[in-house]
Amino acid sequence: MIKVTIGTNTNRKSITLNPNTTIREALEANNIDYSTGGIHLDGLAVAGADLDKSFADFGVGESCYLVSVV
Repeated sequence: MIKVTIGTNTNRKSITLNPNTTIREALEANNIDYSTGGIHLDGLAVAGADLDKSFADFGVGESCYLVSVV
């Protein structure tokens, strides 16, 4: 399990996820609209094609930040 700080540039919360969860699944489960802003995983931009990659695919270890910046 990994600790993910997820949200927008103004509102964030911490959740625990399986590392095999995709970026898209995490965003949708937490009602974060990924179509209106840039998605960043630990400060790096996530391209649209990469939304279906898992946290494990990105090499996330124990924790990360997943933020939609408008």
